[in-house]
Amino acid sequence: MRSGTPAETAAALALPPWQAALQDAVRDAGELARLVGLTPAALGPAAATGFPLLVPRGFVARMRNGDPHDPLLRQVWPHGDELAAAPGFTADPVREQGLAANGLIRKYRGRVLLIASGACPLHCRYCFRREFPYSAQLAARGDWEPALSELRKIDDAREAILSGGDPLSLSNRRLAELLARLTDLGFETVRIHTRFPIAIPERVDAGLLELLGATRLRTVVVVHTNHANELDDDVARALERLRAPLTALLNQSVLLRGINDATDTLATLSERLFDCGVLPYYLHLLDPVSGAAHFDVAETVGRRLIEELRARLPGYLVPRLVRETPGELSKTVVA
Repeated sequence: MRSGTPAETAAALALPPWQAALQDAVRDAGELARLVGLTPAALGPAAATGFPLLVPRGFVARMRNGDPHDPLLRQVWPHGDELAAAPGFTADPVREQGLAANGLIRKYRGRVLLIASGACPLHCRYCFRREFPYSAQLAARGDWEPALSELRKIDDAREAILSGGDPLSLSNRRLAELLARLTDLGFETVRIHTRFPIAIPERVDAGLLELLGATRLRTVVVVHTNHANELDDDVARALERLRAPLTALLNQSVLLRGINDATDTLATLSERLFDCGVLPYYLHLLDPVSGAAHFDVAETVGRRLIEELRARLPGYLVPRLVRETPGELSKTVVA
């Protein structure tokens, strides 16, 4: 039996509320099914894979009770289809593991990507890094020094992309240290890709806002939202606070079968994001990672959806449909 709310747990353990919420996240498929009023039979047996279930309780609370097709539940439930092999779906779908060195991935000219953390606040079942070797590739290792040594060898990078995992799983102190070092190295822009403000909005705390406001770097945050139901009032308030110290606040989504592969769903998401002060940025075609083939949506469908969105929304609310193509120096814009 649980011993209290995340806030009560935080007080008892002297943890920041966001860390308490992460510690209290649902990690058992049976418990998740019970929390949303479903039996295991309604969802099918949970697949036993090496990619564990992890869902914050606040995210669970946004799911529709008793609905096995809920779009938030479908993103996190370890469906039995994950065990089916699919041609072209691999553990390294964008072939980046061979590019990683000391937690750095150099894929794009003028930019460098740092694997800032291997931890996430939410385990999305379609994650293209669900089999990434985080234990061997973390920029944070050795107080950042091996990664910084690699960065010093690169003379054309002006933007540092913090990824993971989720870089906001770092403490505010560790994140502030990293931003200071990137500033010293001459970087101009830092881009933070994160699911935290959506999964655990408590992460947008006073300390985070203070450090983002204090850095001399141009700061871009890209959140990851796939469905408007993820954006409840708590998330909206967190995004409103987060927007103030930033240069830009953007969203990227993944096009997922049975979750957001409909024009009305995507239009509602774009409009809700705009209400929250966030601009749609990318709509990704699924990266072909092992275990996620049941989420795949055909490129032709994606193109049609974007055409229909352009017919009903202003251009700034229509994301670019993109594909990650191994070896290319940028995303491939499909539509």
